[in-house]
Amino acid sequence: MTDSVLILNGPNLDMLGKRQPEIYGSETLADVEALCGRFGAELGIAIDFRQSDAEHEMIDWIHDGREHAAGIVINPAADSHSSIAIMDALTACSCPIIEVHITNIHRRESFRHHSYVSEVASAVICGCGIEGYALALRRLASLLGRAPA
Repeated sequence: MTDSVLILNGPNLDMLGKRQPEIYGSETLADVEALCGRFGAELGIAIDFRQSDAEHEMIDWIHDGREHAAGIVINPAADSHSSIAIMDALTACSCPIIEVHITNIHRRESFRHHSYVSEVASAVICGCGIEGYALALRRLASLLGRAPA
């Protein structure tokens, strides 16, 4: 186990800033990665930041994270509502898991109200824009006993 945090981003998040900016905002995934890098440095936590549209790749990363990550921040995007496989992979992790959504999924279409990932997450942050990632890192730092003074 290391002090690195695995930050996983699901399908279509590579389109941030381009896809429906009226819903998701104008920030890009590169902006999210930079934000996470800054907060990780402040907290003394290395960041391993990844994005994939492929469910099987996310699952492989989660399996690897079981052995190498102190915690996982995951924005499963649309996979939240459909992937029992990602939920099962996360269930095998003993590290803290924080689920993040840029939008408030509970104020959107009814099919988005249920997340399989929420059932195994230590915490869920939604509706805070990309700042939700910073909140997730702060919470993980606290859970790992590394909260800033």
